[in-house]
Amino acid sequence: MSKKKNKSPIKPAKIRRKKPDTQQKKQPVRKPESTPKPAQGPGQGEDLPDIIEALTGGPGSTAMFADGEDLATPNPSDIPSVLPVLAVRDIVVFNYMILPLFVGREKSVQAVDASLNDDRYILILTQKDEAVEDPAEEDLYLTGTVGMIMRMLKMPDGRLKVLVQGLARAKVKKFTANEPYHIAELEPIIEPEVPSLTSEQEALVRSSREQSERILSLRGISSQDIMSVLNNVSDPGRLADLIASNLRMKVNAAQKILECQDPMIRLELVNSQLLKEVEVANMQNKIQAMAKEGMDKAQRDFYLREQMKAIKRELGDDNDETEEMEELKQGIIKSGMPKEVMKEAHKQLRRLESMHAESSEATVIRTYLDWMIELPWKKLSRDRLDIKKAEEILNTDHYDLEKVKERILEYLSVRKLNPKMKGPILCFAGPPGVGKTSLGRSIARSLGRKFHRMSLGGMRDEAEIRGHRRTYIGAMPGRIIQAIKQCGTRNPVIMLDEIDKLGSDFRGDPSSALLEVLDPEQNFSFTDYYLNVPFDLSKVMFICTANMLDSIPGPLRDRMEIIRIPGYTEHEKTVITRRYIIPRQTEENGLKEDELVISDKLVSKVVREYTREAGLRNVEREIGTLCRKMARKKAEGEKGPFKVTAKNLYKLLGPPHFLDDEKETALPPGVAVGLAWTPVGGELLHIEVTTMPGKGKLILTGKLGEVMKESAQAALSIARARADEYGIDPKFVDERDIHVHVPAGATPKDGPSAGVTLVTALISALTDAPINPEVAMTGEISLRGRVLPVGGIKEKILAAVSRGMKKVLIPSQNKKDLAEVPDELLKKITIKTIEKIDEVWPLAKAD
Repeated sequence: MSKKKNKSPIKPAKIRRKKPDTQQKKQPVRKPESTPKPAQGPGQGEDLPDIIEALTGGPGSTAMFADGEDLATPNPSDIPSVLPVLAVRDIVVFNYMILPLFVGREKSVQAVDASLNDDRYILILTQKDEAVEDPAEEDLYLTGTVGMIMRMLKMPDGRLKVLVQGLARAKVKKFTANEPYHIAELEPIIEPEVPSLTSEQEALVRSSREQSERILSLRGISSQDIMSVLNNVSDPGRLADLIASNLRMKVNAAQKILECQDPMIRLELVNSQLLKEVEVANMQNKIQAMAKEGMDKAQRDFYLREQMKAIKRELGDDNDETEEMEELKQGIIKSGMPKEVMKEAHKQLRRLESMHAESSEATVIRTYLDWMIELPWKKLSRDRLDIKKAEEILNTDHYDLEKVKERILEYLSVRKLNPKMKGPILCFAGPPGVGKTSLGRSIARSLGRKFHRMSLGGMRDEAEIRGHRRTYIGAMPGRIIQAIKQCGTRNPVIMLDEIDKLGSDFRGDPSSALLEVLDPEQNFSFTDYYLNVPFDLSKVMFICTANMLDSIPGPLRDRMEIIRIPGYTEHEKTVITRRYIIPRQTEENGLKEDELVISDKLVSKVVREYTREAGLRNVEREIGTLCRKMARKKAEGEKGPFKVTAKNLYKLLGPPHFLDDEKETALPPGVAVGLAWTPVGGELLHIEVTTMPGKGKLILTGKLGEVMKESAQAALSIARARADEYGIDPKFVDERDIHVHVPAGATPKDGPSAGVTLVTALISALTDAPINPEVAMTGEISLRGRVLPVGGIKEKILAAVSRGMKKVLIPSQNKKDLAEVPDELLKKITIKTIEKIDEVWPLAKAD
């Protein structure tokens, strides 16, 4: 086919250029022969100046635009009805646009060749999905733009670069061919003529120009020349196409504007896009202003710091920072850190040297290095290994507690023979007020070590043990490392008080964090999150205290050596009050030791009638009350000594809180006295059983736990099974209801140790035979009638003696626990061991 001469009536468009800010020659239209930017295929433009850059915010736009007044519109009859199709992606071509296109796909290249060999007309359609490499008919929008290829250049890689000018809208009627390229039969879209503009339409045109000018000012572009181009375009349709072709829009939004035939509606759509662009431009300006403000402040701070450094150098004061770094360096060397730890410290020091002294990160690193330097990496206090002296100190500070004292002396003995031994993990378990915390202080004094007490009650944050990571604001090491630093030695005595009251929540489980701390096989390399280096805790002697062991997790309890500290007897309380409490309270209340005169008999009376506890806290309160009464007399001018007698004791302390008369001289049938263990010592428990006409129903009251309810069921089964043996009417199951009640109904009660007492009270009620009021009992029962062992024997015997009981029945397997009971208690009460339930009734019933 011979190449036809171009007879197009379209005259080339004039490209208006913006005047440069500097005095330069006017630049011509960019030639297609110039080196283009890389592109993936059709629809990719290059840097374009003038109005396009202005409306879209800079280089990278997609088209140049001819002055609409200088461009002739083709006659629809001049446009062929069948044209080759060029599929483009990422762009919608509007009328009067002049833009470069890269053509690389085979079908597109052949379509361009066919257009050049004919009359240079080509139909440009946009793909619906840009990812489709070989678009079919259904992949193309049916409304596009008829364009003319103004220039063509072949690239070295075989692609074509063409300069295309949009001429008129057109709609595809049908595709006549798809190979070797798309050919479509089209129908040009004739735009309706707009008569003289109404006031509303004129307002829309002006609004579009004003929004365009606003975008130009927000972009920081001089708008004088560009606005003259916009003002020269009077036709609403051309104005809409001029602005729309250079706005940043998605393909579907641009296609919607292209398909709109009514010029005014099209201008309304463009105006709405302009409003969005103005909003985006405003936000960009705001963000850039904020960023610039922050950058300016940083630059200003840097400049001022450099000036300060220069001033210091001139004044000769620039050695302060160097001296600080040298001090830190020497501190690291003298601290005795292990090699790996020192390596990390020097690394952080090098980071600090490269930072500005006032930066927040420098403050964090400086604080970290201070902690590292102040920790006692090698400093150990010398243990006092004089066993006799240590024993003397323990005996001076504490009365009784022989088992604890023996364990501490054993530790000192082994320490003397093997200095490399690891510190033990002891746990003192016992009721409140028995001296667990003060015992820890005495241990530290006997060893000659520093002492630190750490309360764990209510702790819920794991970071309290392991510390916070340095990324957090206000991060600090955990309380273990803080205690080491405060003591100044690597082998203090650290008391973890109330370890049974640890909690856990979303911040972690402190008891799990303590697993490493309280394990001598692991704590030699304990890692605090703040330090992030291992620290040796194996020389620390940890002492834990707890009231109850049940709430301590099993793995943690397994790491500790449990030493139980039971309650004190009346004699022990009297001795402790005389030796320790009275001298301390007289001194605290401003009295001399010889100004308060009170006999041991009256001290015992205070202990017995005003307190009922395993420990000594209430005893100290009562003695403190006596001292305050005497201190008032002294302050009023009376002269001592002030004597406490049996007559004025009640006047000073008030009526007794507990009386021995509470012990009933006779018990009605169905009432038995049991012994119970509580965290504050032993207690007497009266269990009451009564029967009434009914149908064998068992009623349980007194806030009993599940285990105690099961013991009552077992007691009833034993009574039914042995009815003939005890002389019980077998018909009671069908004719009588049984009600079991344990007084102090507001107090929860649970445990199996009331089983023996329940059986005894039930038999007493069913046989109408009373029980000896001076007999107390404890023990678990089985359905076979065996009496099983229970705990808290010493505390229960203490409670029985303090309430005036004469005989106590305990399981035979608990006989070994009598070794812990002081001889003075065993002399005051008769202990009977029982193996089967049959042995209980003869010992318990009243004579």
